[in-house]
Amino acid sequence: MSTRLPSLNGLRAFEAAARHLSFTQAASELNVTQTAISHQIRRLEEELGLRLFVRQNRALELTSEARDYLPGVHAAFNDLRLATDRLLRKDDGHVLTVSTLASLAAKWLLPRLSAFQEAHPGIDVRITTSPSLVDFQRDNVDAAIRYGRGQWPGVRADWLMADELFPVCSPALVSGNKPLQCPQDLKDHVLLHTSNTNSDDWRLWLTAAGLPTDISKQPGVTFDLMFMTVQAAIDGLGVAMGRTSYVQDDIAKGRLLVPFKIALPADAGFYLVSPEARADSPKLHALRQWLVASASTSAQSKS
Repeated sequence: MSTRLPSLNGLRAFEAAARHLSFTQAASELNVTQTAISHQIRRLEEELGLRLFVRQNRALELTSEARDYLPGVHAAFNDLRLATDRLLRKDDGHVLTVSTLASLAAKWLLPRLSAFQEAHPGIDVRITTSPSLVDFQRDNVDAAIRYGRGQWPGVRADWLMADELFPVCSPALVSGNKPLQCPQDLKDHVLLHTSNTNSDDWRLWLTAAGLPTDISKQPGVTFDLMFMTVQAAIDGLGVAMGRTSYVQDDIAKGRLLVPFKIALPADAGFYLVSPEARADSPKLHALRQWLVASASTSAQSKS
């Protein structure tokens, strides 16, 4: 026999009060009185046969049962909001929302995007950036450009391009007071780092170059986004560990140069990822063709 669901109003009151840990803020959010919130939660506790909140020194705390209950209730209301939004949303077949990394958007995608718009003027492109993997069932996103090995369950992953790792710097740095003529000269320069997913790039390259990895630990500057690291190198702040997709345009335009010939192949690459059920929609098909062609052109210009 199925379990009888408790009052929907009580669940709404509980979810809001638990998020804010405040009956007052929950009442403001739901546009009801604090007394109404208290009454709805009391009724919910009676229906469930357990306490959900405890007052401690004028603060509101969740019971252990409520802490276990909250994620499921929150997810259920979030699903309802998303389902309602999808139901009422106007036809957006011409809107194409693409998620990618901020640095890839700034250094590779955006400089090329005008070509896609010229070829497909009827598609309204929207770019959103996030370091997290997209949840296509939850997020209002059509496709994502992500770095990895292409082994993501439940989605179609189309190969775009690979990267190589190699140091880059401003031309002015090479001809400065401390010439950068061989990899050993790096010990006399500021190294620029990118945290998180690229934090190990210098150590990997130094190992491939046969140099002590301790060089990567010398005082330097660290940024949380790759495009900031690249810009710092352009500005002459130090030597950055570049990745092909992020630096090839700056190299081609003379803003950066590659001081050494040692490049380390990355063990992964960029993919266009989309839900399998919608992967062949006209707008995604157009995007896929254009991205694959753009990535191929970039690879040919690099070689």
